[in-house]
Amino acid sequence: MSTTTGVSGEEREDLTRAENQAVRARSRKLLIELLTPLRRRLALTLGVVIVSTALQVAGPALVAVGIDRGVPALGGGDPLPLLLAGGGFLAATVLGAVLIGWYRVLQARISQAVLYELRRRVFRHTQRLSLDFHESYTSGRIISRQTSDLDSIRELLDEGLGNLVSGVFYTAFTALALVLLDPISGLALAAAMLPLFVLVRWFQVRSQRAFRSTRTTSARMIVQFVETMTGIRAVQAFRKERANADRFGGLVEDNRRSNASVFRLFGTFDPGLVLIGNLTVAAVLLVGGIRVAEGGLAIGVLLAVLLYVRRFFDPLEELAMFYNGYQSASAALEKISGVLEEAPSVVDPAEPVPLRSPRGHVRFEGVEFAYRSGRVVLPRFDLELPAGQTVALVGATGAGKSTLAKLLSRFYDPTQGAVTLDGVDLRALSPADLRRAIVMVTQEAYLFSGSVADNIALGKPEATRAEIVAAATAVGADEFIRSLPHGYDTDVNKRGGRVSAGQRQLLSFARAFLADPVVLLLDEATASLDIPSERAVQDALQTLLSDRTAVIIAHRLSTVAIADRVLVMEAGRIVEDGTPAELIAGDGRFASLHAAWRDSLI
Repeated sequence: MSTTTGVSGEEREDLTRAENQAVRARSRKLLIELLTPLRRRLALTLGVVIVSTALQVAGPALVAVGIDRGVPALGGGDPLPLLLAGGGFLAATVLGAVLIGWYRVLQARISQAVLYELRRRVFRHTQRLSLDFHESYTSGRIISRQTSDLDSIRELLDEGLGNLVSGVFYTAFTALALVLLDPISGLALAAAMLPLFVLVRWFQVRSQRAFRSTRTTSARMIVQFVETMTGIRAVQAFRKERANADRFGGLVEDNRRSNASVFRLFGTFDPGLVLIGNLTVAAVLLVGGIRVAEGGLAIGVLLAVLLYVRRFFDPLEELAMFYNGYQSASAALEKISGVLEEAPSVVDPAEPVPLRSPRGHVRFEGVEFAYRSGRVVLPRFDLELPAGQTVALVGATGAGKSTLAKLLSRFYDPTQGAVTLDGVDLRALSPADLRRAIVMVTQEAYLFSGSVADNIALGKPEATRAEIVAAATAVGADEFIRSLPHGYDTDVNKRGGRVSAGQRQLLSFARAFLADPVVLLLDEATASLDIPSERAVQDALQTLLSDRTAVIIAHRLSTVAIADRVLVMEAGRIVEDGTPAELIAGDGRFASLHAAWRDSLI
């Protein structure tokens, strides 16, 4: 795979020329895709800006006509030439202002349409990406893509792009008008193009890396801030405030240096533009003044020429500011296009196999699996789980228990082999069938902002209130729910802040019960509970596990005791397999674990 495909190389600052070209091509492709549906609106906007710019450029020429033809005519008593020149100037000014206003409205609509589509794409695509992406690509970086990066693009589309389009046409029309009005003065402007080109090229080459660095350092700050605030309890519990502050201070300093390098570039570029512009004006004034004195140039034309030369350089400063925003937005678009280019590692089947009347018979057939790091977690793994059996997985951390659950829930696909449900490879099932058939309940028991009822109905949005209440009652959650301020309509707040850990777990059990899967995975579902909460959850488990295939990952042997079968895992292999009673009676690892647990209760 290329080192710049997807988000690969996002943090790199040493991209080769070929890699830079590949990244830019990817960004251009995305921008074209976003703008193509707006091509009619773009054409109208382009037409408006061309006409409005032409009207603005016509001003100095009309001034020249008024001075050279209208003023002398007053001596003969005919004010018509001056009135025509003045009226034309006024009409051009008013119509140009109206068109500029229309252009700004059209530009804003295009900008908002692009941002709307881009935000939707990023959100929808990141939701579709597989678990391995989210486990390696931090939430802070995703937030940076949706906030600061999109803000940079918004600023470019709202302001910078308008300055670019109007500036390019303005300089082009100004140069054309100058050459048509006085070709000799046009030569002075042409002579200024060489130092101007050298200055612009110098700025372009050096600013590209500087702006990319500002985006990278900004994203790192956001990542550190989000991770610190998300884990604030751990930060305070382990007194990491000073260490985190020092680290964040270093990231802020990196960002300050990146921005300082950008400002230093502008500190040379902007004065350089002003200097070249003023020298050109001085040259035109000197030569033009001599020609006026000799009778070779009209005074009105000289005034118009000076206005054109001065106006020619004015948009260039705006274009420099556009380049500032362009480089920042370009770096942001590179990162966003990388996220959108990232392909899910778990791919939906093109022609799904329908899953009719699933029973819950699970098999792991010659499964091998390794994460992106390359380390093999499951080497040649075989396992059969009959429908309706409750199996407990026991083993040390890193034994492969959670990996087994992730493969069964198809958050990952095996490197080799297959995981089947009722004889059908999970890779052949539609996501809807798979998620209806297999549900995982994790230790975190995540609750979303919204009501208790909404959270229970997460796996079955069409459920009636009666079904929601029945599910809560079945797992023993109805009583505490009714004690909440608004019962089932109580807002649980972000991540379930209104309820305890045990109550959150009961709500997640109610959610799973309502979804009614044929296979239920419990990944450390009781690990964070105290003893009273665990007892309440244990009662709920008896109901939840009834008549369905269940895989329980637990360190607490009280949870394991309700299983029909216990599998002891080590280094991705099953080293013991039997009923809890059989393994306790033996002299293996599970018997030792059980003895240690029993002794701890004495």
